[in-house]
Amino acid sequence: MKQPLVPVVPMSHTAHIRSHRKPRRTATSTIAVRAGVAGGVLSTLAVAGASSAANAAEPVTQTLELPTLTADLAAQVAQSADATQQAAANYQLRAERDAAAAEAAKQAKADLAEAKKKAEARKKAAEEARQAAAERAARDAERPSLTTTASASASVSAPSSGSVATVLAFLQAQVGDAYVMGATGPNAWDCSSLVQAAFKQVGVDLPRVSQDQSMVGTDIPLSQIQAGDILYWGGKGSAYHVGVYIGNGQYLDAANPSKGVVIQDLSGYPASGAVRVL
Repeated sequence: MKQPLVPVVPMSHTAHIRSHRKPRRTATSTIAVRAGVAGGVLSTLAVAGASSAANAAEPVTQTLELPTLTADLAAQVAQSADATQQAAANYQLRAERDAAAAEAAKQAKADLAEAKKKAEARKKAAEEARQAAAERAARDAERPSLTTTASASASVSAPSSGSVATVLAFLQAQVGDAYVMGATGPNAWDCSSLVQAAFKQVGVDLPRVSQDQSMVGTDIPLSQIQAGDILYWGGKGSAYHVGVYIGNGQYLDAANPSKGVVIQDLSGYPASGAVRVL
């Protein structure tokens, strides 16, 4: 019996080389492949689970941060409230200052008006005193001067001319004015500026300071002083105070800050010397 013919498959020209043959897939390799696929699937599931767990944990993280955000917001609200309260306090303080300034300006205006009113009244009184003194001086000029001798400490006589009366009238009109060192009127004086202003009313220009005023005119003994004579305290040429004798043992001066312009008794504060310029 003839054997059936088996087709002969031509071999590759490299088939005889062992390294070029295709390896046969054994049962062990098949199991390994399957294990790898299963491991990959499990790894994918693990990653997906971890991702899901992470996504599920996010709300918890956000919930834990809420108290911090709420505390910050509360702090900001508190700061805003403090700023608003401070601004309101500043506005109130400014309003109070403005009100005080307005009240002070109103009071200053009233004081100025009152001062002007008093100054006008003094000016009117001084003018009336000048007129009365001029009339009295005119009457005295028509009759012989009468001199009354007093004690050895002082001698008083009536004004011998209208100029003296004018000087005395000006001085009496300033009684009550303030004493301010260096002031020259019209409502505040020091001792020498008052004397200088009084004699300027009759055209006599005296030096500004008491030291120099004690050097002018004619020296007069204190036992022979008359109304209108300038009295000084201290040495001649170094006097520290001056005033004007007004008669009857009295003198008028800008005394000091506590007294102002006053009339005083010469016996209570005897002068050092006297000079006459009229």
